[in-house]
Amino acid sequence: MIRKLQLKFVVVCMTLVMVVLGVVLVSIFLSARQNLEVISHQVLQRVIREDTSHGTVPSQQPDLGLDIGGKEVVLPYFTVVLWEDRSGNYTAYVTGGTYSNLQGTEELSTVLQECLTQKQEEGTLRTYNLRYLRQDNGLFQKIAFVDTSMQQATLQEMMSSHIQIAVAAFFLLLAISIALARWATAPVEKAWRQQRQFLSDASHELKTPLTVILSNAELLQAAPLSDKPARWSENIRMEAQQMKNLVEEMLTLARADNMPHTAVLEEVSLSDIAADCALAFEPVAFEAGKPLDYHLTEDVTVLGDRDKLRQLVSVLLDNAIKYGQDGGTITMTLQKTDRHARLIVTNPGEPIPPEQLKRLFERFYRADASRGEKSGFGLGLPIANTIAAEHKGTLKAESDAASTRFFFTVPLKK
Repeated sequence: MIRKLQLKFVVVCMTLVMVVLGVVLVSIFLSARQNLEVISHQVLQRVIREDTSHGTVPSQQPDLGLDIGGKEVVLPYFTVVLWEDRSGNYTAYVTGGTYSNLQGTEELSTVLQECLTQKQEEGTLRTYNLRYLRQDNGLFQKIAFVDTSMQQATLQEMMSSHIQIAVAAFFLLLAISIALARWATAPVEKAWRQQRQFLSDASHELKTPLTVILSNAELLQAAPLSDKPARWSENIRMEAQQMKNLVEEMLTLARADNMPHTAVLEEVSLSDIAADCALAFEPVAFEAGKPLDYHLTEDVTVLGDRDKLRQLVSVLLDNAIKYGQDGGTITMTLQKTDRHARLIVTNPGEPIPPEQLKRLFERFYRADASRGEKSGFGLGLPIANTIAAEHKGTLKAESDAASTRFFFTVPLKK
C-alpha cells in the first residue's frame, strides 16, 4: 500500500514536470524561431531597398549589417534582377550580395525556377536553406535571398542544449520526487505500522484472558452442580475485569486520537493532585518493599483537567513501583520555575537501554517482556504521554546506572 502511494506520488509529480518542461521547450523553440524569422525578414527588407547597379561586382559589395537589439547581425545574402522579354523568357543578373561566382551558374537557375513557381512575395526555399523576398517593379523583378542555414544550425544547437538540460533536470527532479515521496509518506507508513502492531498486540492481550475465561467456564459447566469451586468463578471475574481495564485503556487512546482536545482545562492545583496520588500509592509502595518519598512545592497551579492529571501522576507512580528495584526508594518531586511546573518520578533499578528508552511511549511496548502480567498492558505510559500533550506539556524519560526518571513538564497558569 505504501509503495503504491509513493509510486502514485512520483508519477503525478513527474507528469506535471514533463508537462511543464514540454511547454517550456516548445515555447522557447517557437519564440526563437520567430525571432530568427523576424531578423531574416528585416535583412530582406533592407536588402531589397538597396540601390545596386547592374554591373557591380559582388565582391565589391560590403556585408550588409542590421542593428538588432544593439548588436549588428550579418547574414549571407544576394540579390537578383529578372528581365522578362516579349517571348516570356527571363534574363537574370546578380546585382549584389556576399556570394561570389553565382552569375550564370546552374545552382542560380534552379533557385530562381523554384522561387518563381511559388506565388508568394515572401517565402522559404527549404531545399537550399534560403529565404526570399520578391519585388515587382513593372519592367523587371528584384529578388533578395538570405541564407538561413546559420539560423537553422543556431536553432538546432540551442534546442539540443536545452533538451540536454531538460533531460538532466528531469532525472534530478525524479530523484527529488522519490525522496519527497518517501518523506511525505513516512508519517503514513509509521501510522500504518503502528495500526497493524496495535491490532496484533491488542488481539494478543485479549486472547489470554479469553482463554482463561473459556477454560474456567468449561470446568464450571462440567463440574457437578453441588461441587463448583468458587475459585473458577473468581478466575472468570478477574480475567473479565482485566479485559475491561484493557478495553477502557484502548478506548482512552482511541478518543485521544480522534479528539485530541478532549481535556476540559480549568485552574487546578498540581501540588494537591500530586499529594493525593502520593497518599494513595504510599501503602502500595510500602507493601511492595519500595518506600515512597515525595517533596512537593506548594501552590503550583496549572490549567488542566484534574482527573486526567491525576491519572498521569498515578501512571508514573504505578510504573515506578512495578519496575523499581526491590528495597529501593521511589522519589517524587514537584518543582516550580518562572513559567513551568516539573514533576519528576524516580525509581532505582537497572538502566533501560537507549533503544528501548525511546520506545517506552509506544502502545503495548514493554521494555522487559519477561515480567509477564507485572508489566500490565503497555498502555499506561502512552496514555500519560497523550494527557501531557493535551495539556501542552511534555513527558520524557531518562535512565542510567543510578535510576530511571520520568519528567512531566507543564506550563504554569499565567
